[in-house]
Parts: sequence; C-alpha cells; structure tokens
Amino acid sequence: MGHLTTHVLDTTSGKPAAGVSIHLYCAGMLIATAVTNADGRCDEPLLEGDSIVSGVYDLVFGIGDYFQQPEPRFLDEVVVRFTVGDAEQHYHVPLLATPWSYTTYRGT
Repeated sequence: MGHLTTHVLDTTSGKPAAGVSIHLYCAGMLIATAVTNADGRCDEPLLEGDSIVSGVYDLVFGIGDYFQQPEPRFLDEVVVRFTVGDAEQHYHVPLLATPWSYTTYRGT
C-alpha cells in the first residue's frame, strides 16, 4: 500500500522544524493539511491507501511563518512539485530549509 510522508529540518539550527504548516495539492485542489510535530514530521502520512493516486502533487511548506522573518521575506512558501508514478510505492519528500535556501529529495 502506497503512502506519502514528509518531514522538515531547520538546517540553521540543525534541528527538526516543529510547527511548519503543510498544504498538499493535486491538480490544483487542496487535498490535505498538516502541521509538523516536535520531530519535524506529520503525525500521520499525508496520503495513504486509496487516497494516493498517480499524478502531479504540490507540497506547500509555510517556511516564512516558521522562521518569523520580517517582511519582505526572501522565502515565504516553499512549493515542491513532484510526480507519483506508482501509487503502490512509498513517497517520502523531506525539506531542509533556512530562511534563505532549501533543498529536497526523494527519501526512503
């Protein structure tokens, strides 16, 4: 059974990023929301079972609010667009972020 998970790491402090808002979209429609816990992860998968289907998804991370940078923020929302090709697989999409940069990858 496939599922989608994520976590956020604050690479400025070297710690998990707690309290980051996450919005998940597919085909432009909001399909899930979450907030990261003390470990920088969501308490449950964002999608699992029949709710995950092949397609293009956008994970939107509220990084600007997390870092509480004054306006104008260099990064406000980080959007990670990715494709689920096989809905039976596990897709893990971590975000490593600072107020000025980010990186992501397909994790395990």
